[in-house]
Amino acid sequence: MSHAPINLSQLVLASHNAGKLKELQAMLGNSVQLRSVGEFSLVEPEETGLSFIENAILKARNAARVSGLPALADDSGLAVDFLGGAPGIYSARYADGQGDAANNAKLLLALQGVPAEQRGAQFVCCLALVRHADDPLPIICEGLWHGRILDQAEGEHGFGYDPLFWVPERNCSSAVLSPAEKNQLSHRARAMALLRERLGLQ
Repeated sequence: MSHAPINLSQLVLASHNAGKLKELQAMLGNSVQLRSVGEFSLVEPEETGLSFIENAILKARNAARVSGLPALADDSGLAVDFLGGAPGIYSARYADGQGDAANNAKLLLALQGVPAEQRGAQFVCCLALVRHADDPLPIICEGLWHGRILDQAEGEHGFGYDPLFWVPERNCSSAVLSPAEKNQLSHRARAMALLRERLGLQ
């Protein structure tokens, strides 16, 4: 189903994270101004969905409601094949909100003794764009970045699970890549490329 062209000079990003705002603004280009939902409300909606798509839509609708502007939300995480897709939507709070190091330690423990060929994983990014809070036809763009989980951390860049995520096309972990390289290859870059295409942005 095709959408009518959308004039989006301003978009509200359903995130209080300044780093994510900067990264997504760089990927979108200058024709669209991204504003943080934090300008309008400091209350974060409860992420009650059971999938990346549900949570992205939920966050986008909330941002549109509090700002009165079209809104973009990103829900992303890591899905490990051997763990049935876990940590999935719980990626950021996998170790009960104790942070990246604790999340990585828990993941390594869960995969202890699992051979390399069974450690396949993908970073997932789901973007949802709504024109207004009750938009019946959100634009959904998904990006997947396939790799596998290492036995130990490698690299100093990035955040989250980057030190454990092996990138086959670069023969290193995601945390070894420069930010510029990562922004060309990542799940978020892939989802944003699709979104730019859908919005007719060059």
